[in-house]
Amino acid sequence: MRAVGVEEELLVVDPRTGRPARAGRRLVERVASQQVRRPDDGSGVHTEFMREQVEVGTHPYTDLVTLHAEVTALRRRAAAAAAEDGLAVAAVGTSPVPVSPTVTADPRYLSLLSTFRLVAGDQLINGCHVHVDVESREEAVAVVDRLQPWLPLLRAASGNSPFWRGRDSGYASYRSAVWGRWPSAGPTEPFGTPAEYDRAVAALLATGAVVDHGNLYFDARVSQRYPTVEIRAADVCLRAEHTVLLAGLARALVDTAAEQFRGGVPFVPTRLALLRTAHWRAAREGVTGMLQHPRTDVPVPAAAALSVLLDHVRDALESNGDLDVVSELLQDLLGRGSGAREQRTAFHRRGELADVARHAAAVTAPSEAPPGVTTDAEGVGFEPTRTEGAPP
Repeated sequence: MRAVGVEEELLVVDPRTGRPARAGRRLVERVASQQVRRPDDGSGVHTEFMREQVEVGTHPYTDLVTLHAEVTALRRRAAAAAAEDGLAVAAVGTSPVPVSPTVTADPRYLSLLSTFRLVAGDQLINGCHVHVDVESREEAVAVVDRLQPWLPLLRAASGNSPFWRGRDSGYASYRSAVWGRWPSAGPTEPFGTPAEYDRAVAALLATGAVVDHGNLYFDARVSQRYPTVEIRAADVCLRAEHTVLLAGLARALVDTAAEQFRGGVPFVPTRLALLRTAHWRAAREGVTGMLQHPRTDVPVPAAAALSVLLDHVRDALESNGDLDVVSELLQDLLGRGSGAREQRTAFHRRGELADVARHAAAVTAPSEAPPGVTTDAEGVGFEPTRTEGAPP
């Protein structure tokens, strides 16, 4: 069974005002000072592009329950470090409160700022990146090609950035619009083979509009550091259990695409223009409106489109023992709504943007959770389908 891991970007906020705080590096250094040894697989708490952010990354796991436990533990670790300064962390795709972000003083980040100017300087946005194991680069490229029509649905499911510069954007994921300003961001046309993928990457690097491999912001890409496909279309999810939902769906999509590749199932690519409209609609509507059907491109209710996704990956979910968990979490998402709905609900109670940040911080890293299952009393509960080691 393929292992899966996630990286989540979190906003550091002052819970009194909701304003982002330039404390990301200090939080990371505080967490690092408490560690016996530094992990070598990218897991832990790290600095990010902006000083108002941190990134948390899990180990790779085959079991979703264990993955959930580590996502929760990492969020709490970051929150505990923030609390020492009277701050908090919030899993939101954009800041609800207006902010002038500042780039972390790292040579690579400063190079990006110098090259891309305001496009880079405006990028205080938080995503969720899912890494899924692959067996070879041939399989990785085939998977990236076959994932494209399904990625808008992951974007819709994760929509968690309705506010931008203190205003309601009208989008479930306005982060997607900000992210799309990068010249290398978005869906991709078919590559076909690793050689063609490498040629495309080399051509992009030669333009100077992409400064390095890390600056390739495809919605799905072949990882340069790990034997994985990296899926980058999603906002960071407000609730840890919905991060697990993304991870389960992403792994099943990779399983399904790899099986089709090995079985010689013909691949019919979607036109790039249609992929772009599907992503726009997903960012605009989230899980409460109409989404493009991943096979016909005709708009259908979000629940219907997500049902098509579930049917597409059902065999893989059953094989992984994830069908019940993912089905339950998907129903919870459709009933509760994504983070965008929760953020708007928090705002409309009093019309205060600071309330949005406070609510997000409380949900991101709640103080207690039922053992081994949910992030808070309102979260959906699920039982382990198998055990792999002890949760962190």
